[in-house]
Amino acid sequence: MRILLFGEYSNLHASLAEGLRQLGHEVLVVSNGNRWRDHKRDIDLCRGNGVFGAIKYIIKLLLVLPRLRGFDVVQLINPDFVELRAEREYPIYRYLRRHNKSMFVGSFGCDWYWVHSGLTEKFFRYGDFYIGDKMRDDFWTRHYTEEFIGSAKGELCKYIMNDCDGIPACLYEYQKCHGHYFPDKTQFIPLPVQIPEETYSTELKEPGKVRFFIGMDSERDVYKGTDVMNEALKEVEAKYPDRCVVVRTERVPYEEYKRKMESCDCILDQLYSYTPALNALIAMTKGIVCIGGGEPENYDIINESELHPIINVYPTKESVIEALEELILHPERLPELKRQSIEYVKRHHDHIKVAQQYVDFWTKKGKLKKYIK
Repeated sequence: MRILLFGEYSNLHASLAEGLRQLGHEVLVVSNGNRWRDHKRDIDLCRGNGVFGAIKYIIKLLLVLPRLRGFDVVQLINPDFVELRAEREYPIYRYLRRHNKSMFVGSFGCDWYWVHSGLTEKFFRYGDFYIGDKMRDDFWTRHYTEEFIGSAKGELCKYIMNDCDGIPACLYEYQKCHGHYFPDKTQFIPLPVQIPEETYSTELKEPGKVRFFIGMDSERDVYKGTDVMNEALKEVEAKYPDRCVVVRTERVPYEEYKRKMESCDCILDQLYSYTPALNALIAMTKGIVCIGGGEPENYDIINESELHPIINVYPTKESVIEALEELILHPERLPELKRQSIEYVKRHHDHIKVAQQYVDFWTKKGKLKKYIK
């Protein structure tokens, strides 16, 4: 099977591509590397700044398009999949649709349906738009509302989602959202994670101290809750200076990010999520415990009743502080949580197993005959 993966979020398509290649498929990844994160891709489509950067980007895109024909499957990372105004994305999408067999669009991030449901449906106890009955009033909730509701980009999202053959959803929350609007098209498929060959210790990195890692991103800290988590870390760091270490990064290349993360015992990630995202899952493969989204719905959707390694927190500084103090005062809990973290990702997120789930989904929903390797 020839597969084109267009766009990137958090190494999702890069990891999926490796799993698909292990299964014997031909895969082409086209993306901007998720910008400064610089994830692997086969064709780079990164837009520069200013008018000259825009012109150069359009020329590069037009030169690349003839190579993006004749694929059995095209999967877009999002309905807003190239760095152009929404009006200019329609002909790109229609070109890909016309010259390839099947078209899929990921439920992997923000689009019109995610914003609309967040504002009107209130599927969750807390999330990107509401905490309980109180609407979040911050830059990003206002930004995404303006970006997608009553806009050209929102109309583009609706057009592409309605036209495509299928919508894979990588988290419980996205399945809940897009499955509501497209029950026959949407299917939950876990995030793909490459499992390291080496064996990681489940003991503390530094005797007598718990090392915590947090990746800062000034543009999205408020949206992801990293600001609240960091404030909790500061308080705990000041209260227990001899019992914990905090490692922070901000907007560093992915390889440097991983090196610093691997020096720690725990990662703080995604305060408003019900589920661990790719950063946390990658950390978990290395025996790093996630403090973040581990609600019952996360375990239910993957039918997991034994392994519960994620330290679930609610979207308050007090809840995060309580979780951090519990680990600092009872570090003997960490070896078992580390062991379960590794086993959890192996069981549910191995990129080769996940890649086969994608192949089965594409075959079922797409304009394909049963693929036989």
